[in-house]
Amino acid sequence: MVDLLVIGGLGVDVRVQVPALPPPVADSLLVPPIDMRIGNTGAGVALAAHALGLRVALVDVLGADPAGDVVRAALARTSIRTTLADAPAGTRRSVNLVDPDGRRMSLHDPRPWSGPAPFGEAELAALVAEATHVHLSIMDWARDSLAVLRAATSVSTDLHDWDGENDYHRPFARIADLVFVSDTRLGERAAAEAARLAPRTVLVTGGAAGATLHTPDAPPAHVPAATPPGPVVDTNGAGDAFAAGVIAARLRGAGVLDAARYAARVAAAACTHDGMEYPDGLLPRE
Repeated sequence: MVDLLVIGGLGVDVRVQVPALPPPVADSLLVPPIDMRIGNTGAGVALAAHALGLRVALVDVLGADPAGDVVRAALARTSIRTTLADAPAGTRRSVNLVDPDGRRMSLHDPRPWSGPAPFGEAELAALVAEATHVHLSIMDWARDSLAVLRAATSVSTDLHDWDGENDYHRPFARIADLVFVSDTRLGERAAAEAARLAPRTVLVTGGAAGATLHTPDAPPAHVPAATPPGPVVDTNGAGDAFAAGVIAARLRGAGVLDAARYAARVAAAACTHDGMEYPDGLLPRE
């Protein structure tokens, strides 16, 4: 058995430190060393949950390429159980531009999946049956497997910067008990969209502005962002760490509001580290 099964969302991040966002218009800019490391949303949730002490499994497609080798090496440094299929299009990758305050802009190459399903229904069903909770990344191959994944005991998903109109995201939300979504594109419509997702619990995240918790049986509750325990280095992955924190706290029996408050501290701590491979003790476990 595992506490958490993460579906999809593996890739690499190429982090580029820039003097400002957007960067100055110029033919070239001198920047600090550029690194490629494990990244993307599923990796972020899985690695943060692992750092919080959860037993984690992860299922995804991955390219037989140098980027995929980076991901495999990082996961091999953990006890995360992996079930991986070959991705003919290659490994997903993102170029993350990070300014001196740690804010980032991500340029994402999704390497779309094409062809037959990478995992059989029986294989996925067996993995789901062994997990206490399943977290869905909004990957294309996973969208075609939702009929199997809905059998999970409890399900969460992150719709990221959904605009409230793109129908691609709706099937993921439809089978989830807990939905994370950024307010980046929703803006003032966030509360209305959260209401439309009822009776699901919805956490609308706003970065440094905190998050808003929407539940079917209580008024919306603001969850303030926590103060980072050190200098902010990189905000990439903070949202994934927040999701992992909520999931971990809920699995330990916390109410959803207390879980969100705890997750805010987890996300704040994640911002003080460069990358998603968190050292022991960095992310608070209680």
